[in-house]
Amino acid sequence: MPPFFATGSTVVRRDVFRGKVWSAQALRVVGDTQDALVAACRPGAQGLAAARWIASRRNGDPAGAAADRDRSLLDLASGDWRLGDWRWEDTVALLWNPPGTYFSVNAYFSPSADHRLLRWYVNFQRPLRRTAAGFDTFDLLVDLVVAPDLSRWEWKDEDEYAHGRRLGVVDDTDHLALEAARGQVLAMIGEQAGPFAADAGWTAWRSDPSWPAPLLP
Repeated sequence: MPPFFATGSTVVRRDVFRGKVWSAQALRVVGDTQDALVAACRPGAQGLAAARWIASRRNGDPAGAAADRDRSLLDLASGDWRLGDWRWEDTVALLWNPPGTYFSVNAYFSPSADHRLLRWYVNFQRPLRRTAAGFDTFDLLVDLVVAPDLSRWEWKDEDEYAHGRRLGVVDDTDHLALEAARGQVLAMIGEQAGPFAADAGWTAWRSDPSWPAPLLP
């Protein structure tokens, strides 16, 4: 296994599907231990993403954005896409990536001076594989959005997940592992464990304003 990454260093999260990079995001390391790799980014952090997915984010028409998103999923299934430049937008993100799990727990904060926690966001993904530059994983299309106080939650993109299953983007192995991961995450929320624990300090975390936006190597 590559050595642990130093706090403050830049790492790259890559989503890789069938050997091809679907997206890449530069992140700043907050801490790295055997329990989890914790990284963060602010608006302006450099990345790459599939061009059709970028188009869906920039399309001001909801119907057009949905059509672009559908086409990007077809591109993914066919293995035919190109990457475009992307910058992280809107939030400060803190990402908790434990080894061997089919999920990461992300906290999204306001980039304004109050830095308030806006929401928790659980990203379901393949277990991370460390690389010399960071880690590789693959987003499995469905997510869980959780209120800052953990009082409520809702699943996001279930329709897209079902379509991804039909297209073969999410195979049976990933599906079964993800179903187990759903239960793990809901138990963590109910028990207020991991990053959700009050004594974990995540709600009070502040990004270091002296760190510049990370760039892709």
